[in-house]
Amino acid sequence: MSSRKVSNTNEKVKLEENFINEIISTVEGQRVLSCIQCGTCTATCPVNKVFGHSPRQIFLMVRNGMRQEVLSDLTPWVCASCYKCTVNCPAEIKITEVMYKLKRMSLQSKLVTKKSDTNLFYAAFLSQVLKYGRSHELGLMLKYMTFHHTLGLIKQMPLGMRMFMEGAMPVFPHKIKRLKEFEKIVSHAIKLEEKALSKQ
Repeated sequence: MSSRKVSNTNEKVKLEENFINEIISTVEGQRVLSCIQCGTCTATCPVNKVFGHSPRQIFLMVRNGMRQEVLSDLTPWVCASCYKCTVNCPAEIKITEVMYKLKRMSLQSKLVTKKSDTNLFYAAFLSQVLKYGRSHELGLMLKYMTFHHTLGLIKQMPLGMRMFMEGAMPVFPHKIKRLKEFEKIVSHAIKLEEKALSKQ
């Protein structure tokens, strides 16, 4: 019984030690260890008030092997992808790209935070693009908000009606030309991603 506990503990320690290696072995994360904890990323971020932890805190947690804490954190999911942090980082860390990496890892590990449902929006958006080759705004919002933000959908109706009247929100989706060729490209991209993930 005790040997099993020791074995499980050793596996956990090894997993946590590998966490930093998983980050720095990628193109986007190779400079994470260069973080000087200056706080520039937080100061330039437009959504810093809703962080779980600031990027510099996230990098410190990564260094300490805090896999579960990082991958279940809110910060990557509220990232606005504005790249201000990346542009202003004195250590030239690709912070925004690291946040994308952490989101992918959290999905793979099934540790997505319950404080955000951005991943559900991404899934709804992806299904629209795969089906039509482009986004259909009305269909996307109905699919996403009807089941997850019903009250928000009701509040957005006046804006939606105004956009519809101005021709900015078509009722019916329009498929792109040569959709089959597009589906082949997406299918190939998915296979490449799965191949890359299998090597990690």
